[in-house]
Amino acid sequence: MQRYITFGEIMLRLKAPGRERLFQSPYLEATFGGGEANVAVGLARFGLDAAFLSAIPDNAVGTACIGELRRHGVDTSLVLRKGERLGIYFLEPGANQRPSKVIYDREYSAIAQASVDDVDWDKVFEGATWFHISGITPAISQSAADLSMEAVKKAKNRGVTVSCDLNFRKKLWKYGKTAPEVMTDLMQYVDVAVGNEEDCQKSLGMKAEMEIESGKLEVEKYRGLTEKVLDLFPNLDRVAITMRESHSADHNGWSAVLNNGDDFFVSKHYEIRNIVDRVGTGDSFAAGLIYGLTHLAGDQEALEFAVAASCLKHSIPGDLPLVSLEEVEGLMKGSVSGRVQR
Repeated sequence: MQRYITFGEIMLRLKAPGRERLFQSPYLEATFGGGEANVAVGLARFGLDAAFLSAIPDNAVGTACIGELRRHGVDTSLVLRKGERLGIYFLEPGANQRPSKVIYDREYSAIAQASVDDVDWDKVFEGATWFHISGITPAISQSAADLSMEAVKKAKNRGVTVSCDLNFRKKLWKYGKTAPEVMTDLMQYVDVAVGNEEDCQKSLGMKAEMEIESGKLEVEKYRGLTEKVLDLFPNLDRVAITMRESHSADHNGWSAVLNNGDDFFVSKHYEIRNIVDRVGTGDSFAAGLIYGLTHLAGDQEALEFAVAASCLKHSIPGDLPLVSLEEVEGLMKGSVSGRVQR
């Protein structure tokens, strides 16, 4: 049986209600989320054996966080109960031409202070077939970067497939190293890379002439970008890049491309209007791609599954990709009306 491990930080998310600005009213909506945890939830909801590796404090907040993961079928037996605090992020949702805003309060979080020696790597990788990480965790602290590097090395030594969502976050990377300094080393151990055009350029130090603000994207430039990534990291089997056309905070075009070194694939394009919540859509894409590459017929079908899964995530409040296998398959087959299912 295949077993999927994701590793990273999960945080307490505090969001302004509806489309309000932060502290416009005295209420905040509290949920949990984080890139790799979101992927684990997505995989579990697709019926896979998914476990989450992290450090979460042994207090009421940490216990509630673990309970949320378990509620969606994620194995939390690898979670280290240690540290003083869970990281927090505040979300002010955008609307129309006003962009969303994120404020991080995650310094000295449990995962930021965890060390390589805290982890029983034999236990983590027992029976594992796939390991997923992102560029967020190495950006948090030097110790988290060391832990990330050790994790991918251990995975590769055991013959485990490694995927990485580049996930560049300009508000992180404050401990003295740049993203390219760390990520180019980490990428030497990765088999499948996921990201968008900004991730590729700023995480890997690449240059590409991409126009992302106009709302119009040129597929051939994305082909060139994937080829550059594959040339830079010959160890990669595949690179997938999401393509978001941002017409406004409420209206995006959504598609993706994938390059496996031999063939270049372009997905179906979705027009997404009246977006409910776009946070976590890239994680839903990663979960969908991992599922597709291990359970579907080929790269084109895997890409279509990933794009459909992440398209649906735009309709769901919160970080977590609360979509089912049947819903994704239905959208892939053309069920786009949103009619009541009876």
